[in-house]
Amino acid sequence: MGTLIMAGQLILSLSILIILHEWGHYSTAKWFKTRVEKFYLFFNPYFSLIKAKKIDGKWQVKTLSKADDDFPEDKDPDNTTYGIGWLPLGGYVKISGMIDESMDKEQMAKEPEPWEFRTKPAWQRLIIMLAGVFVNFVLGFALMIVMLWFYGDKYLPTSEANVNGIYVDSLGQTIGLQTGDKILKFGDKPFEKFNSGRAVMEMILNGAETITVIRDGAEKIIQVDPAAIKSLAAQKNQKQPLFMSRFPFVAGMIVKGSPAEKAGIQKEDRLVGVDDVSTPYFTDFLKYATEHPGKEVIVKVQRPGTEAIIDIPATISAKGKLGIAPYPDEKFFKYETVKYSFAEAIPAGMHRGWNFIDSQIKGFGKMFSGKISATESLGGFGSFAKMYGDVWDWKRFWHVTAIVSLLLGFINLLPIPALDGGYALFLIFEVVTGIKPSDKFVETAVTMGFFLLMGLFVFSNGLDIWRAWFS
Repeated sequence: MGTLIMAGQLILSLSILIILHEWGHYSTAKWFKTRVEKFYLFFNPYFSLIKAKKIDGKWQVKTLSKADDDFPEDKDPDNTTYGIGWLPLGGYVKISGMIDESMDKEQMAKEPEPWEFRTKPAWQRLIIMLAGVFVNFVLGFALMIVMLWFYGDKYLPTSEANVNGIYVDSLGQTIGLQTGDKILKFGDKPFEKFNSGRAVMEMILNGAETITVIRDGAEKIIQVDPAAIKSLAAQKNQKQPLFMSRFPFVAGMIVKGSPAEKAGIQKEDRLVGVDDVSTPYFTDFLKYATEHPGKEVIVKVQRPGTEAIIDIPATISAKGKLGIAPYPDEKFFKYETVKYSFAEAIPAGMHRGWNFIDSQIKGFGKMFSGKISATESLGGFGSFAKMYGDVWDWKRFWHVTAIVSLLLGFINLLPIPALDGGYALFLIFEVVTGIKPSDKFVETAVTMGFFLLMGLFVFSNGLDIWRAWFS
């Protein structure tokens, strides 16, 4: 069920982003009186799920249509066919007289018409090409602004988390952290908001090579091994936090039919130990349970309103769980929320959006320089889907949609033929020099770019499949 929820959120989010991206191309093409033949959500090789076109003032709709152009002859050649394909890997608008992934060589061999893309001034063609990316950026920044205005910025101050120190497992230990450390700084930057992901970005993208902590009551500077920093970017290591806050294990919910329910553990019970091991914090109990799957244990429980400790026999499941959902750390720590008026949210949202784009630029730079492994860091649709989570949360959905919108805008700006940025590069050259690259040259470049993108698509999604089976 969780996988279906993730897939559903991914498809809905991408559908919104694809439609708006293609609408950017469509609307500007219409603005400059350029014919748009098709507007499709998803690709439609061999057949379309549904398509519609206005013929002589009346809409005609076809479902599961195999033919590419099976509508009757239209007296208005400017009418567009709208459709939904069956292959959810993107979408497209087919603009007359434009060399694109459709590779319509027959049309390009004919004499140019005044309503074709190729006959329009270079500056108009440039606007049409960049309009989709422009919409992606506007949407991404707008969602960032609205999210801050509506929800504010909620975070756990590091000073609160530092009361009990942090918990680290093998991943955190590779960079020199220890359970009980209290983090002060990454590099020279104070660590004021307790966020494991942000800490990873500080080391990977911003070059923080030291971590300042309080350990055993004294301040200590940890020198981080560059090899350890490189490994943090790996997809396999992004599944677990670098560190966690430590808080007591109080049962917030008992799963029906779980070992905990069968043993008689109740909601609000505080689990303070297991067998002869003291577990003052949730992470202590979690570590013991995951290391002893299937074992019969004695759980030491403190009931609300009493100091007495009760010994309860229980059997840890084969997956290392008892079936208890702990109260979140918000029960024990004071979170802070920064509220924004709409006017205040605008610069804050723009700043947050730009920080994300800046991180992508830095990430690509690190990847090309070899400081980050491409095979360990890249991912396909599976990696995207995991960002949404296996529970439908609208706040998280719109936040991830904002991130993906900015990411799609950034990727589409890359100067690769077959991407908007590749077309724009040719057009900028034409605007500056007055020399228009030949249709044959552009066609060859787009063909090469298309196969490059397909190779990257297969590679990135292949990595997801490999990790799912072998990691």
